[in-house]
Amino acid sequence: MPKFVSFLNPTEKFSIQSEPLPELKEVEILVRNLAVSICKSDLHTYAGKRIEKSPVLLGHEVVGRVESFGRTRGAVDVTGKILQIGDKVTWAIFSSSPLDRNAQRGMPQKAKELFKYGHEKTEEGNHFHGGLSEYTIIRKDTPIAILKEEIPNEVASLINCTLATVAGAIRLAEGVQDKSVAIYGAGMLGVAACAMASRMGAKNIVTLDLDKERGAVSKKFGAAAYFLPTELVTEKFDVVLEFTGATEAMEHSVRLAAIGGISVWVGAVYPQEEVRLQGEYLVRNLLTIKGLHNYNLEDFAFAANFLEEEYQNFDFMSLIKGGFLLDEVEEAFQFALNQNPYRVSLTLESK
Repeated sequence: MPKFVSFLNPTEKFSIQSEPLPELKEVEILVRNLAVSICKSDLHTYAGKRIEKSPVLLGHEVVGRVESFGRTRGAVDVTGKILQIGDKVTWAIFSSSPLDRNAQRGMPQKAKELFKYGHEKTEEGNHFHGGLSEYTIIRKDTPIAILKEEIPNEVASLINCTLATVAGAIRLAEGVQDKSVAIYGAGMLGVAACAMASRMGAKNIVTLDLDKERGAVSKKFGAAAYFLPTELVTEKFDVVLEFTGATEAMEHSVRLAAIGGISVWVGAVYPQEEVRLQGEYLVRNLLTIKGLHNYNLEDFAFAANFLEEEYQNFDFMSLIKGGFLLDEVEEAFQFALNQNPYRVSLTLESK
């Protein structure tokens, strides 16, 4: 029977279980998972920084292969291509009602009937909805992208969190063409933001991070310069993207913004201290702060297209520590937590 990994809590950790696949509903699609990457939000749950429903099936940065359809065929991906058995695909982190007001305002990740892959409770007859599993059952109203076979599975898995989230941050910043961009945090999202901003015509990209090695790596992905957060950066930027979630970083990101600049906060996805801001400074400098949680359909489609065009131009594979199997999930999470690589990937494909 197919296996999946159930996460109980930060004390009891993981339980590897097996259940038969349920019969597909009319519009559902069965995907055989190929690879999943461990996202920072997975690690926050694992370490107890954020609390999910329990037991939960984690893993949302995932890529797979279409294995079968429910009674209805003819589903299409985000480009309008008809899905076929055998297609290599990835899918958005969410499904939700496209008729809801939030969905129609461009925020489907906050719409009614929301279901989030890799964040839901495992229940009787409802187990296969996350990346730490041999299969995923794709639900109605889930955006799907068909991918090129040549893209390494580990790299393709970055689309439906890392790259789509970065695309959303740049969208909220009203684009980056001919703009100066400061990126706070040179981890996976920060490095991906360097790559995406450079291809979108940003005129100057700098990164800020406590890790000098990561700062150096960011230059290989499009950054012109790197600074420690403690260094005095006198230059001001049209766009500031904040990916760390650290209170000090969010406060500092506002000071980095030029008059009329936009600061987009992405990293604060777990409870933390309040951010201190000076209202007069915001008002007199005509600044805008925007928050982003997840992404929308437009961002997901952009991310899939970006990787298809650019995966050979940026060495994302060098940032991923692979080689773990599903049965080694505990070791994979411990490695990710203790060694702090950009990403750790688990191979789910049968050999």
